Amino acid sequence: MLSFVNRILNLVLVGNRANVLVKIVVACRRKVVSLPHIKGKIMKNEFEKMRSQELYSFADAEVNASIVRAQKLCARLRTMTMHDADYREVMTQLIPGMPDSAIICPPFHCDHGTGIRLGEGVFVNYNCVMLDSGYIQIGRNTKIGPNCQFYTPNHPADAVARRHPQETAFPITIGEDCWIAGGVIVCPGVTIGDRCIIAAGSVVVHDIPADSMAAGCPAVVKKRLVSGGE
Repeated sequence: MLSFVNRILNLVLVGNRANVLVKIVVACRRKVVSLPHIKGKIMKNEFEKMRSQELYSFADAEVNASIVRAQKLCARLRTMTMHDADYREVMTQLIPGMPDSAIICPPFHCDHGTGIRLGEGVFVNYNCVMLDSGYIQIGRNTKIGPNCQFYTPNHPADAVARRHPQETAFPITIGEDCWIAGGVIVCPGVTIGDRCIIAAGSVVVHDIPADSMAAGCPAVVKKRLVSGGE
């Protein structure tokens, strides 16, 4: 790139202005076409990589600005209850599109807020942690007990690579009508199907199929559930 800039400077220093402009345009077009990372793809910024399950830098300015915004809103929530007049306003600033029927009991902690998608009637009890570098989607009428934690970031397995401010985020999906009991940890990339019950204290590292009761560390299916209707 430096040699390309030097060529442009040389053109400016010699020749008449009309010829210089033509040569600069041609040179720039050739340079853009020759860049291999431009051909056939759109370059993503670090925030877009984060949402696309690609390795990204969490030291990036845009990513950090999003984290700071969420931290400030979470700090405000720590001084209020869900009955306070400005509770709903702060929550919808933190989690845009949060349904009026969904409830999160403060204190609540998240990295961004914009990566959380809640269905109608979702209830989240006290002291929940959602690290939403990747998307966290929770289906309607799901209940989440106190002290539950949802982790989407995954650091490199290589120790040397882990020294750098980089990670990959994998989305978490929780189905409809689930009961995630107190103290459950859900790890990156996990999907829990509709109408599941996850026993208190479980660590979910693999997908859980719909209509299952799972428990343990790691959580495994203990039995199949039969819904009794409404």
